[in-house]
Amino acid sequence: MTDRAALAALTAEIVACRRCPRLVAWRQQVAREKVARFRDEPYWARPLPGFGDPDARILLVGLAPAAHGGNRTGRVFTGDASGDFLWAALHAQGLADRPTSRRADDGLTLTDTYIAAAVRCAPPANKPTIDERDACAPFLAREVALLTELRVAVALGAFGWDAALRAFASLGFGARPKPRFGHAAEAVIGRYTLLGSYHPSQQNTFTGRLTAPMFDAVIARAVSLAS
Repeated sequence: MTDRAALAALTAEIVACRRCPRLVAWRQQVAREKVARFRDEPYWARPLPGFGDPDARILLVGLAPAAHGGNRTGRVFTGDASGDFLWAALHAQGLADRPTSRRADDGLTLTDTYIAAAVRCAPPANKPTIDERDACAPFLAREVALLTELRVAVALGAFGWDAALRAFASLGFGARPKPRFGHAAEAVIGRYTLLGSYHPSQQNTFTGRLTAPMFDAVIARAVSLAS
């Protein structure tokens, strides 16, 4: 079973991180300036640790927190449209106990699933630099190492795909040639299976590039492989 104390210690380390000056400045600026619809709400404005079941067999890897989503609520994929799309799919597969999540203290519980971002702070224009990506990379690798029951990773977008591959490689599970990202792409890497999905961003879901049935099929495949 997963060492919960070690995972909790890693969570605390992530939350306290200030490695990237640009990201620290941006997350705090967003929290000060806010947007009109959230002007009366306090913002988390710190890095986001992973969230979910410590004994998860399924890991979802996103890009980074949304400036007015996770950076506000303190939990990845919470309080924004991407999260609404994600939680509905997880709930349909029995992995989440509710189909929406608006606040970090709303009681949402995940079963057999853990969710993390490749970059833990909201980046300007949702585009972290290579140095910022690399500064965060060890956090994901350490989470993967601590999630001892993990069998399947679902990469939400090409950025998450590459982050998962780097995490696996750092743990001794390299893949050559490099598996190519695509929606519903699948690659076996050591003890893990990596699945690809287009990211549930508004840019993808509003345009129909990613539909609910497409995303549901990837999550269902992850459940099948994890079983």
